[in-house]
Amino acid sequence: MRTTLSTLTAVRPTRRAAVSGLTVLGAAGIAATALTGTAHAAQPDAASPAAHRAAATAQHLTTQATQAEQSADKAAKDNSKSKDNSKGKGEGKGKGEGKGKYADNLDGWIREARAVMAKHDIPGSYDGIKRNIIRESAGDPDAVNDWDINAQKGIPSKGLLQVIQPTFDQYHVKGTPDDLTDPVANIVAACNYAADRYGSMDNVD
Repeated sequence: MRTTLSTLTAVRPTRRAAVSGLTVLGAAGIAATALTGTAHAAQPDAASPAAHRAAATAQHLTTQATQAEQSADKAAKDNSKSKDNSKGKGEGKGKGEGKGKYADNLDGWIREARAVMAKHDIPGSYDGIKRNIIRESAGDPDAVNDWDINAQKGIPSKGLLQVIQPTFDQYHVKGTPDDLTDPVANIVAACNYAADRYGSMDNVD
């Protein structure tokens, strides 16, 4: 009986130790499992903002690309409109064969007229033409003489070089507007007339 009690007594601490050992291991295991579980559980939450950021970045880049394409399309359309508008400018006064190549002023009109004259072998220097223009109209393409003999006959002199309509009709040069007060047409017709009558506009004083 003593031996049995002694054995039991000896066994009890061992069992307690075993139980205690299991308890410790169990606590560590639970803690480790809890930590591991927490880590695994946190991954989806941590990945979620990253996924959102990636999606947002992709959406932003797509929006930027779309806006860039729209801007490019708009720029192309604006450029096309600008070209179309520029084609329509200067088709009135002073714009015959050289549309858009010359300035819409006295200097440009004389230069354009001389370019046309060169094609038709009509003589006349820049200075000779300008000198006569200043004397006749002071450089005003809409100048009209309403007091001389021609005006009294109902065919007033008009334009930069004060040409009457019958003279313009006779000496008008193809490639310039059929308009008496058009600066280029007026200059070319007047120089054509002067070349026929005086040899050159340079000889008109």
